Amino acid sequence: MRIRPRFPLALAVLCGIAVLSGCAGPQSAPGQRQLMLVANDEKQSWNDAGAVQLGAPGRDSVQVLDIGSDPLAPRVVGTLAMDNTIAGPPTNLAITADEKLALVANSVNVVEENGVRRQVPDNRLFVIDLTATPPKLIDTLAVGKQPSGLSINRAGTLALVANRADNSISVLRIAGQKVTLIDTVAIGESVAHVRFTPDGRRALAAKFPNHKIALLDVDGEKVSYNKVDLAAGLWPYNVDVTPDGKLALTSDNGNSGASDGQVDTVSVIDLEASPPRVIDKVVVGDGPEGLAVSPTGKLAVAVLLRGSNAAKNAYFYNRNGSVVALRIDGKKVTRSNEVVVRGLPEGAVFSADGKYLYVGNFIDQDISILRVEGDTLVDTGKTFRLAGHPAAMRGRVTH
Repeated sequence: MRIRPRFPLALAVLCGIAVLSGCAGPQSAPGQRQLMLVANDEKQSWNDAGAVQLGAPGRDSVQVLDIGSDPLAPRVVGTLAMDNTIAGPPTNLAITADEKLALVANSVNVVEENGVRRQVPDNRLFVIDLTATPPKLIDTLAVGKQPSGLSINRAGTLALVANRADNSISVLRIAGQKVTLIDTVAIGESVAHVRFTPDGRRALAAKFPNHKIALLDVDGEKVSYNKVDLAAGLWPYNVDVTPDGKLALTSDNGNSGASDGQVDTVSVIDLEASPPRVIDKVVVGDGPEGLAVSPTGKLAVAVLLRGSNAAKNAYFYNRNGSVVALRIDGKKVTRSNEVVVRGLPEGAVFSADGKYLYVGNFIDQDISILRVEGDTLVDTGKTFRLAGHPAAMRGRVTH
């Protein structure tokens, strides 16, 4: 869930997963390690009136979990003391396909002036060596202001970071463990998230305030924005792509980062059309934020806030959020079932074989573990306790 910023709208503050093109996606053998990142924000909470409360900085963390060895019992591989924030979509982190490197962006910091705490944009991107035991921070880069959603291409050679306060996208070269800022692409307005297509030749950027998806061209290390925009639903906050690269889905938040009791949509983009275009909108519920496409390409999920951090006397308040399953059949996307999880769900991560889904519950400081049965979700009844409040989650690049 994202809040409205305390700084000007032009600097507005404001959670998934991937697959191999043209196939059913990577398969993990039973017991094989599969890593997932969870970023915990310990500075922000909400009172009973739904008002934001900001705490002191310095207690955030990023946890590295293994969800492959035992899908129902994740194992902590390492925990790093690292600044992070819930301000932004739950996609401000990523793992390379070979699980050797991870990137984590910190969108905003909390500062205190004259006894009053407020949020200000940060510009830091952290580089984590996942081959170390335990994983360790090896570099910190300066990118644009308020770096938010980011993606790594499937080849593991290029990364893109959406800079909300700079209205731009940072382009980073990845060479082994060396990450270098090589370019900045001006978008002209705030972008919440950016996502490569599986072939690495395009990317899609969510132009949150203008209800559009920008289409970027990628030629080697050159990323270009040729002013091609697609009309999504209201306040598109997150975007993901199917493994075959034929469709993209967006979570249209509907109320600038918060629930409002009204239904919202997932937009369906036909990437094979010339030019690409929105071909459908699927009603999912109130406040979709987290979004993920299964590595099988047959299912996607939208994570709904459902007013779980709103004022407790609001008519749309619910103690818990939920996850809606979306069936993908060719280019037709339809709503399947809905499973209630816990308070303020954010990020969502599929296991590499698509058989399990992990959902981070910010308020309850845990992960709900769901099982995929065909095109429906089933609550296993299992949860995993975290070291803090999960603001974002991401698995390795799979598409």
